[in-house]
Formats: sequence, structure tokens, C-alpha cells
Amino acid sequence: MAEQSCLVTNDWICGEYLRSRSQELTDATVQHIGITVVSVLIGLAVALPLALLARRGPRFAGPVLGLTTVLYTVPSLAMFSLLLPLFGLSAALVVTGLVLYSLTILVRNILAGLEAVPQEAREAARGMGYGPVRLLWEVELPLALPAVMAGLRIATVSTVALTTVGSLVGKGGLGNLIEDALPSFFKAQVLAASVLCVLLAVTADLLLLGLQRLLTPWTRIPGAAVPPPGPGKAEASASASPGPGKAEASASAPAKAEVG
Repeated sequence: MAEQSCLVTNDWICGEYLRSRSQELTDATVQHIGITVVSVLIGLAVALPLALLARRGPRFAGPVLGLTTVLYTVPSLAMFSLLLPLFGLSAALVVTGLVLYSLTILVRNILAGLEAVPQEAREAARGMGYGPVRLLWEVELPLALPAVMAGLRIATVSTVALTTVGSLVGKGGLGNLIEDALPSFFKAQVLAASVLCVLLAVTADLLLLGLQRLLTPWTRIPGAAVPPPGPGKAEASASASPGPGKAEASASAPAKAEVG
């Protein structure tokens, strides 16, 4: 009697499934990556001005942090239902929901990074004639990068997982394959899509970790708290009056666990 196909026996591990559905898996993976990247980039662009607003004082920090926290607690199904009249059954619906979920992580980490910038670094830059905008982009944000990148890594991994919920509107990347396989409990498809989702999250985290190490080489120097000063900056730093340094802070929020 000929051996039955693993598709017929519905095995968890099935090479025949991978061969016959390779294009379907590739398309779902590409869609998953696209939605994740767009959502995280838009979330970062929105989170930066919100963090700068929150830094202005408790009067602004309270509403900003409170609103982003409330948004994070809204169940995924409810969030998509509320956004449905605005965006319809489109990828924009999924992206908007994912952006809103990423804000609580990104805003808090950007704010923590900015608040941890040593006061003496700000004073040295002002002594060199730096204005507020130049101070932010050339001094504060580079020094805040470790905290910002930590938040970006958490938000990215969380978004990779939450993207699967987009299968509710047919825009969930690998989540579409999982949802399609559940009624018949197609084991090979469920396992393949789930493993690919995990691999995407791990790969994204490792890539961002490598980018962080590339952008912050001074963090690998023992005892170094700030980047080495460039030509002309050392003298200005020495002549400026040092202020009290701020303790290093961290506000990484946990990845969103509920997706229902």
C-alpha cells in the first residue's frame, strides 16, 4: 500500500505543503512585513512630537501618557470596529490600529531617553550656540538613542504579533493563513504560518539590535556615558558649567498580550 501524503494525513510537519504553497506563504509574509514596517514607522513619527509635548511638563505629560495607555488597553476587535467606519475593510484600518497600539511604548521610551540626557551635555551645547532645534537633533536625540531603540524593538515585535489580527478584515499577512486553516484545523498551515511569524519577530529584533549598536558605538566603551566630543567640542564642554546629571531611566511597556 502506497504511503499516504502528509497533506492527506494532516501532519503538523509537511514538506509537501511547503513546496505546493510556497507562493502563498511568500505573499503572506511580504504583506505581513509591509504592514509591520509601515505601522512602526508611522508610529515613530507620531510618537516623537507627542514625547516632546509630554516633556514640557506634567500638565502635558499626564494627558499624553494617559491617552496612549488607554488606547493600548482597547481590545483589538473593538479597536478595528471603531475604526471601520473611517477606513473600511482596507490595510489602512489595520495600520491605524497598529500605530495607536505602538504609541504607549514609543512615547514612553522616547520621553525616558530625553529625560536621561545629562544636563551638562545640554549646557555645553548651549554654550556653543546651539538653538533648541539643533540641540534636539544633534545632542539630545543621539544621546537618547539607546532608550528610543529599546522601545522601537519592543514596539516592532509587538506589531509583528498584532498584525495577525488584521486577518479579521483580510489584511493580516500570515494571520490570514492561520484563520483560513482553523475551520478545518489544517495543521501544516497553522504551524508554518506561526513559525514564520515568530521568525519575523526574532529577525526584526536582531536587525534593530544591530542598528542600535551601529548608531551608538560609545555605549560599548567601558565607563562612557556620552559620545566622545568632536573637534572643538571638548574645549566648550570643559568651559561650560556642569549641571546635575539625571539618572538613567527606562519606560519600556510590556508587549500587548490581548488580541481578541
